[in-house]
Amino acid sequence: MQWKVVIAALSFVMLGSARAGAETHRISRVALEDKIRGGWAGQMIGVSYGAPSEFQSKGKIIEGNLNKYRDWTPERLRNAIDQDDLYVEMTFAEVMDIIGLEATSEQYGEMFKASKYELWHANAGARRALSRGIHAPGSGHPRYNLHANDIDFQIESDFIGLMTPGLPQEANKYADRVGRVMNWGDGLYGGMFFGGMYAAAFFESDTRQVVRQGLLSIPAESGYAQVIRDVLAWSAEHPDDWTKTWALIEGKWDRDDACPDGALDPFNIDARLNGGYVALGLLYGKGDFAKTLEVATRAGQDSDCNPSSAAGILGVILGDQIEINLVRAIMTDANPWLFLTRPISGALIVASVASVVFALWQHRRHQKRLAQSADGDADF
Repeated sequence: MQWKVVIAALSFVMLGSARAGAETHRISRVALEDKIRGGWAGQMIGVSYGAPSEFQSKGKIIEGNLNKYRDWTPERLRNAIDQDDLYVEMTFAEVMDIIGLEATSEQYGEMFKASKYELWHANAGARRALSRGIHAPGSGHPRYNLHANDIDFQIESDFIGLMTPGLPQEANKYADRVGRVMNWGDGLYGGMFFGGMYAAAFFESDTRQVVRQGLLSIPAESGYAQVIRDVLAWSAEHPDDWTKTWALIEGKWDRDDACPDGALDPFNIDARLNGGYVALGLLYGKGDFAKTLEVATRAGQDSDCNPSSAAGILGVILGDQIEINLVRAIMTDANPWLFLTRPISGALIVASVASVVFALWQHRRHQKRLAQSADGDADF
C-alpha cells in the first residue's frame, strides 16, 4: 500500500469530522514523512536488537548480555525483513493496495491464506483454518483457533497506526477487519491498543499520555485494559524502578495463557502480558530510545517483538528528533567514532535509510503510478 494514497484518503474522511466541530490537528508533510519513517525504523531496530534473546528469558528479567543481544551492529538490520513482525503486515497492506481501504476480513483472509512464509501460533492457526475452508473472521475465533489471544495481531498492527495519524477511530476500524483474521478478544484488542498509541504518537510526545490514549481504543472492561491500567498505576507508584512494576505484572498477570506451548514451561505469548511489557518500556523509557529498548527487551518472553513495538511507537514520537538525539550523543563525548562504539545510536540513521529502502522494495510495482505532489501542509 502506498502510504501517501492512504493519508490522502483519510484526510478526506476527516474533513467531515472537522466540519462537525471535532478537534483538528495540523502537521506538515515533511514532519509526517519523518514520523512514518521513524516508526518503521524503530520497528526494524527493535526486532533486530532483541532477536537473540527471544523467549530465552521466560518469567524472569534478562540479566547480562544474553546471547550477545547487546552487541548490536547495523548489520543486524538485514534480519529485520525476515521477522514476522514486518513481513506479515505487508500482506495486509497489499490487500489495501489491490482491493482498497474497504476490504473485508474475508478478503484479508484470502490473501493471507495464499502466503508462503513461515508462521507461528495465531497466524499459523488462522492459515490452517483458512486452508480448511473456515473463512475470516472465523479463522481468528477461539472455536477454530486455540491461539486467539496470542500476540500475533498485536505485532502486525503497526502499519495501521502509521497510516492513521491522530485518527484512533479509523485505526480501530481497520484493526477490527484485519485483526479478526487471526485473533479474537484480548488478542484483537492488543492490535487496537497499539494502533491507538501509534495514532496518538503523531501529536503527543509524552509517552505516558500515549499509553493512556491507546487505552481509550479498547473496551474498559477487557482483561487487556486491566493490565494496562495496572501498569500505569504501578509505574506511578514506583517511578524510578521498573523492576518493581515488572514483578507486580508477573505476580498478577503471568498466568492463564491458553497457548499449549506453555503447558509445561513458563513460556507466555499472551497478548496482554507482552503488551504490558511494551507499555513498561514506553513508560520507563520516557522518550529515551536506548532506555525504552532496554526495558522492553529485558522484561523477557517475546523480547524481540516487544522492543520492536515500543521502538516503533517511540520512533513516531521522535520523528526528525532522532537525528538531534544522535548529535547530542556525539557532542557528549566529542567522539566521531561513536557510531562504532555505541552502535545503537549509529543504527538510528542506518535504520532510517533502510526503512525507506524497505518501503520502496514493497511498493516497487506501483512506482509508475506515483504522481508528483506539491509540498504543503495536511490537516487531520
